[in-house]
Amino acid sequence: MYDYAVVGSGIGGSSVAAYLHAKGKKVILFEKEPYLGGCSSTFGRKGQLYNTAATTLAGYQEGFAVKEIFDAAGFTPDLLPVDPSIVVIQGEKTTPRYKDFEKFLEVLESNYPHAKNRAFWTLVYEINNAFYDYKEHYYESATLLKKLRSLVSFLPLFKRFRPYLFEDAASFIERFYGSLEGEYKAFLEAQVLIVAQAPLKEINFFTAALSLGYTFRDNFYVLGGMGQLFEGLVKKIPDVMRKSEIKSISVHDGYFELHGKFVSTRARRVILNATVYDAAKLFDAPHAKRYYKKQEKQDNRQSSFVLYMKIKSEKTFAHHYQIIEEKPFAYSFSQALFVSFSDQNDTQMCEKGYYSITASIHTNADFWNDPLEYPRKKQELQDILKEIIFMRLGIEENEVVACFSATPKTFMRYIKREQLGGNAMRMKNFLPTLSGNDTPIEGLYQVGDSVYPAQGWPGVMMGVKNLIRLLDA
Repeated sequence: MYDYAVVGSGIGGSSVAAYLHAKGKKVILFEKEPYLGGCSSTFGRKGQLYNTAATTLAGYQEGFAVKEIFDAAGFTPDLLPVDPSIVVIQGEKTTPRYKDFEKFLEVLESNYPHAKNRAFWTLVYEINNAFYDYKEHYYESATLLKKLRSLVSFLPLFKRFRPYLFEDAASFIERFYGSLEGEYKAFLEAQVLIVAQAPLKEINFFTAALSLGYTFRDNFYVLGGMGQLFEGLVKKIPDVMRKSEIKSISVHDGYFELHGKFVSTRARRVILNATVYDAAKLFDAPHAKRYYKKQEKQDNRQSSFVLYMKIKSEKTFAHHYQIIEEKPFAYSFSQALFVSFSDQNDTQMCEKGYYSITASIHTNADFWNDPLEYPRKKQELQDILKEIIFMRLGIEENEVVACFSATPKTFMRYIKREQLGGNAMRMKNFLPTLSGNDTPIEGLYQVGDSVYPAQGWPGVMMGVKNLIRLLDA
């Protein structure tokens, strides 16, 4: 019998599995696909590798959960520092998001001049520093008593950040600046949406500040693609079961049984790295099914449309761009397109002289439900995004070697997940309403972007750290 069965090899699942194995626990990791990483994986198509989603690794530095967990697991990823972490293109304006505060502010003032810019971005910078310096908070939600007890640990944070917790970010920013050009508002909105996965009007300013400030931290490109990182992370675990989808989990006294098409395994504890609002189907036990049925209301149907390309070019590109247009794209609720390029010297991803490109935009899964309209809409949006990338980044049609796209339906077919981006920390579902890393079912835990505290590498790894504390491993 295993000490832990981890279901899903995304950021949270792979990280906690590697950590627990390093601590001497007997761990088995299940992944339904042939490749590891879930939404953050790398896949192959016609001999070419593509990153499934954006390739930024943020939070790998001293004092942050990402590096802390990797170090504890004995893993050092193969990384290339990225600065600027992203280059924002809006009309005729190009704004590199440099790590250096003064360097960034100089460019910002040139493109979006305002008397209060320094005060605003200083506040963003200070909130980020203060938040990551405090490490004593933790979150439990299995019972009301545990939740209340854990919330007490947030009191110092509450006292420190109270002015930024109860006002939506759009109102706070408008009040702070007094007056703000529409173009600059769109710039801020797009920056926040990358990280928070929600518009300014739906989150508080504290969340917005953390989202705006990630570029002042170390950011990295993963050599060989994100998939290489996951392979290295779990390399020491003897039992990594690829192409092994868990179909059902039965709850017994003191242990669980996990069943798939070709596998049946027992474990004392189970950690789900899956969207909590899709997990009810895994359980027959009434109390487990009841718990996950309650989580289904968290599914906001938010997802992504992703354009993949391989190009041959002698040009030098930044690793990440955000292209902001004047209006939202068709079949999307965003006017910003995020474009990631492989490194020109990363011959694991592409042969010399070629680039692998992943370009993503926010959409709603329900936009793609009509089977009669689906092919036309998919081709239309693919063509729109390709044209924008060509125009803004100077790519020619004859440089394109391969081009295809993925909708929420595509992701459902390949990774069994239609909703992407996780459960964003909106004001209406801020603490203490979030699902925690623990559950009311003894021995059953969860990790990932649909539970505490948020999505992305820093958020999910904070959840891993919180889970480890709850496991007392």
